[in-house]
Amino acid sequence: MTDVLYRRGAGRGLLRRMATEAVSLLRPAAVPLVLSFLLLPACQSGAEQVQSHVSLAHSFRVVRVAGGLEHPWAVAFLPGGDMLVTERPGRLVRVGADGSSTTVRGLPDIAAIDRGGLLDLVLDPGFADNRLLYFSYTEKSRLAWWRGGGEVYRTAVARAELAGDRLVSVRRIFAMNRASSGGRHFGSRLAFLPDGDLLVTVGDRGERHRAQDPSDHAGSVLRIRPDGSPSPRTAALAIPGAAPEVFTFGHRNPQGLAVHPVTGAVWIHEHGPRGGDEVNVLRGGANYGWPVVTYGREYVRHGGGCIGIGGEAPGMEPPLLHWTPSIAPSGMAFYTGTRFPRWRGDLFVGALWGRHLRRLVVRGGTVVTQEALLPKRLGRIRDVRQGPDGRLWLLTDKRRGALYRIEPLTR
Repeated sequence: MTDVLYRRGAGRGLLRRMATEAVSLLRPAAVPLVLSFLLLPACQSGAEQVQSHVSLAHSFRVVRVAGGLEHPWAVAFLPGGDMLVTERPGRLVRVGADGSSTTVRGLPDIAAIDRGGLLDLVLDPGFADNRLLYFSYTEKSRLAWWRGGGEVYRTAVARAELAGDRLVSVRRIFAMNRASSGGRHFGSRLAFLPDGDLLVTVGDRGERHRAQDPSDHAGSVLRIRPDGSPSPRTAALAIPGAAPEVFTFGHRNPQGLAVHPVTGAVWIHEHGPRGGDEVNVLRGGANYGWPVVTYGREYVRHGGGCIGIGGEAPGMEPPLLHWTPSIAPSGMAFYTGTRFPRWRGDLFVGALWGRHLRRLVVRGGTVVTQEALLPKRLGRIRDVRQGPDGRLWLLTDKRRGALYRIEPLTR
């Protein structure tokens, strides 16, 4: 299926400019504004179904590259044009440019429980030479009999070498320091920093109090070396009582992580409960407040109240931006390519509950306006990445999910 977006008429262009000017006057903390732009019905063109839309900045189309992916989580781009896609039930798929797919063998045992399973994937910065990649996943173990003997789970990270369609020399390099029962809030996103350190996001595992304990990896962003050892840079943060890998803490369930291509600043987003999804710029050693600082609300049938005390508290970082009601963000990427020049420097976020691609216009470290692309057209968007060709790529989180490519619409 190909979705095509294009501009229509001077009148509609005037309305778009008026809307843009109005949104730009809003304060950044009050821009949960969704600019929905689905305007035209679908039409049939041969074997393809064409959807027509308009965007505030660019005309583009969406091409379905590969389907039949079971709850895909992350996509990474190999030299030569192939891609690797993780599927949460515990499979790694190699997708060709023509949409063909092959299962990559050699994964370790992966516990596909509820929201856990095979999660994020990144290539080593030197992949072209060493063929190394890193992936996060859910690991299962069993408590000793004197502790009840039940099954417990944790977020782990492994490193492996890609040899054709098989992983070799697979080694678990890291696992969070406290396993627990249940299948919620594993995180998890990975990102390399310019100095070679690897960032790992870990959720609070559904036990919110853990996020305020820096000795516990739950609810933290961790900074490790490529061999899994703690980065020596975290020791300089001097967080009282912190585990040696902890870079920041006070997070709920971070599933978006991106390094700014110019400033090197680390941007993150995380899920809130019934609202309070947050976007933050990380500062090493900082406490991001969950569950004390949050705009989220309790999960109860009849109007639960706020969990914390709002957006600010002494010693805790307020969110740069929050979405209330929730859009359930997942995946995040800065656009740096040349195919969409008016998107350069913008931040793109997938929305699960919101079922759209959110474009955040970033100026000077602040979100100045937002736009919702493809509202309810593709479904739950789990991941968004920029490919080496300057196009954006999306994954949809379904039992039969798909990989899509966003490219300029040529006339």
